[in-house]
Amino acid sequence: MKLKDIIGLYPVVNTNGSLEKTITGIEHNSKNIKKDNLFIAQKGSLYDGHNFIKDAIKRGASAIVVEDDIEIMEDITIIKVHNSLDALAYFAGKYYNLPWRQMEFIGITGTNGKTTTSYILRDIFINNKNKVGLIGTIGAVIGDEKLPLLNTTPDSLEIERKLVQMEKANIDYSIMEVSSHALNLRRVRYIDFNIGIFTNLSPEHLDYHKTMENYFNSKSKLFSKTNKFNIINADDSYGDRLTKENLKVPFITYGIEKRAHIRASDIEYYLNKTVFTLNILNKKEKMELNFPGKFNLYNALAAISCSIIYGIDLEIIKSSLKNIKPISGRLEFIENDKNLNVIIDFAHTPNGLEETLKQIKLFAIGRLIVVFGAGGDRDKEKRSIMGELAGRHSDLAIVTSDNPRTEDPLNIINDIIKGIKKTNCNYIEIKDRKKAIEYAINSCDKDDIILLAGKGHEKFIEINGEKLPFDEKEIVLNTIKSL
Repeated sequence: MKLKDIIGLYPVVNTNGSLEKTITGIEHNSKNIKKDNLFIAQKGSLYDGHNFIKDAIKRGASAIVVEDDIEIMEDITIIKVHNSLDALAYFAGKYYNLPWRQMEFIGITGTNGKTTTSYILRDIFINNKNKVGLIGTIGAVIGDEKLPLLNTTPDSLEIERKLVQMEKANIDYSIMEVSSHALNLRRVRYIDFNIGIFTNLSPEHLDYHKTMENYFNSKSKLFSKTNKFNIINADDSYGDRLTKENLKVPFITYGIEKRAHIRASDIEYYLNKTVFTLNILNKKEKMELNFPGKFNLYNALAAISCSIIYGIDLEIIKSSLKNIKPISGRLEFIENDKNLNVIIDFAHTPNGLEETLKQIKLFAIGRLIVVFGAGGDRDKEKRSIMGELAGRHSDLAIVTSDNPRTEDPLNIINDIIKGIKKTNCNYIEIKDRKKAIEYAINSCDKDDIILLAGKGHEKFIEINGEKLPFDEKEIVLNTIKSL
């Protein structure tokens, strides 16, 4: 593609060199540059792409996008822009010819529930004989192929490339978890969504956003980028606020406690399922969800709402909910030959941890033992809050590591314990997460329930910038086997 066609109408500051060049690809990592690529010099939190311009040129880049003034170089076209992250999003879309236009594109945002909602919705679409793509926390899925991703919502270049793969695979519906970082850092600025789904909002990423107001404003950007419908949780206070915004497309609401277009009533919660009545206007339908917990019912209602908008038959929706398989690391019961009750869940926010513990407590005959920590280099304020919530809703709290990153795990543990001490809960600190899991299993009785919270689907633990292999499910099964 010609460089001038990639730039299009984008408001560049200035250019130097020919725009008639044929560009063979776009990269923001100089190590991936090939002959006649366009290199985008991004400014990130850890690296400044301007420091790698010479390396990019050495590897074959024929055009460079920059924010700073740099030395003019012969035969190298230089495009100066105000914001290279923004430019990357625009240029990637132009280069890959806006592949999201070739499919129904659904964005899901909120603090908790994005992954479960996306997988429930994916299952419904598949049962409706549709081809589905997914981009989210657990990775990308294109049809039956699973691909790893670095972030919940990858950068704009990776998004466009995954959508191109979906276009080539003739995907009917693409579902994306859209993080607040992605919305704030312009990764999806030049992408439109057909439908936006709002799950809920509770304190998270405040080390980045600073205030809940900033966090909400970032999330709400998704709902100005939709062109068909928005789907909003009516029971969430921020969802209620969102319905009062001047949205350019119609919205429908879902909920349990307040009036909503699509609502669940007559709810019966069980250890491994939820039975409820679905209310759609004047119609009522008895439903069974193969997941436990109130929070999972909210996720199901969001998926049901989207399915109904697309005209999917209610019998297909019913069948999907009743038969859906567990999602990796989302309230996942680990089957074992000793019949011990061990659950792995991704709950890593105060709200997520509290809701998970409260739901499990409803069915616990014996003690509820929770193994958890908090991520390093992230909002420290939530640590004592999570400790207090764990203390209120469990019988034994085992405080341990959870991706300490560059922080000392013991400092994180001490922050958590400050909250636990506000309760009467028994607790123990075990820095080594593997030993903490082993302690929990060796300490539990037949009727006890162990919750391993925070890691979920992750197969690593991040220590000092290095991601080390760490498979909780494998650790659980090996520990039980050795009993």
